[in-house]
Amino acid sequence: MSKVKCLLCPRGCELGSGDRGDCLARMNVGGKLQTLVYGKPCAVHVDPIEKKPLFHYLPSSSSFSIATAGCNLHCMYCQNWEISQREPENTRNIDLQPQEVVNQAIAAKCRTIAYTYSDPVIFFEYAADTGRLAHKNNLLNVWVTAGYINPGPLKEAVSFVDAANIDLKGITEKFYETVPKGTLKPVLDTIVTMKREGVWVELTNLVVPTYNDTKEDFLRLCDWIVENVGVEVPLHFSRFWPMYQLKNLPPTPEETLTLARDIAISKGIHYTYVGNVPGHKGNNTYCPMCKNIVIARRGYMILEYNIVEDKCKFCNHTIPGKWQ
Repeated sequence: MSKVKCLLCPRGCELGSGDRGDCLARMNVGGKLQTLVYGKPCAVHVDPIEKKPLFHYLPSSSSFSIATAGCNLHCMYCQNWEISQREPENTRNIDLQPQEVVNQAIAAKCRTIAYTYSDPVIFFEYAADTGRLAHKNNLLNVWVTAGYINPGPLKEAVSFVDAANIDLKGITEKFYETVPKGTLKPVLDTIVTMKREGVWVELTNLVVPTYNDTKEDFLRLCDWIVENVGVEVPLHFSRFWPMYQLKNLPPTPEETLTLARDIAISKGIHYTYVGNVPGHKGNNTYCPMCKNIVIARRGYMILEYNIVEDKCKFCNHTIPGKWQ
């Protein structure tokens, strides 16, 4: 039986009959590549949109969130490793076809469906069919993704993805080879493409002690963002907690996250956040013009909201995002 090459992500797995891809979610069945996770999510939750995190997209709204088993990256710190690094036959799955996902999202009064926890790239067919049905029912689609996808599928994805939080895990090839076991350039290309094609993009950088936490890392990452997608793309520096294969490391010190945020601000990035540290001033959105707080948060909870018709209520400066 001839091999089948998967064209979904940069790994380009070549699979003999009965072989499954590196992501564990796709298999050569009788000479045809098949998804093993269509309609079989192993996680279904209603989350605040801020948890994705998306801070400039329908704040305080709920997002119907689904994931399947498998992932095409293998992050040493993955907080969802019990589903992302397992075969779908070894997770507890729910039979939830695309129309039922949409029905349940509507019943839960969600404005968006989020494809999250593992990575929507590896359940692409399921995410695509659900996403198109969502649009027909006036729901929006959110991808929480590492962005490790080929240009062809990405071109299709931007037709139904409305917003994305993309993990820019590090800014060197060495980091990508070591920690997520992938490569950097496809991720950078995904960020640029999604932004160019009109997807609302926010970026997350999980700051891992000893791996991507130097001043030089932050400078390089911020320079790339400014030069390639601009200063208005929100950037979330997120605190690492010991997890999975990196339980030997301490949590990210708060001062390291503050340094990262200060560097981003010094580089002109307007909306820079600190995640997983409730009460940090980096939870808030500040107007870049008058410096007042336009959204005050504690964790995922909104305490104060000062945006009127997309503008800062204090100085009338337009705050980019989707607020209505």
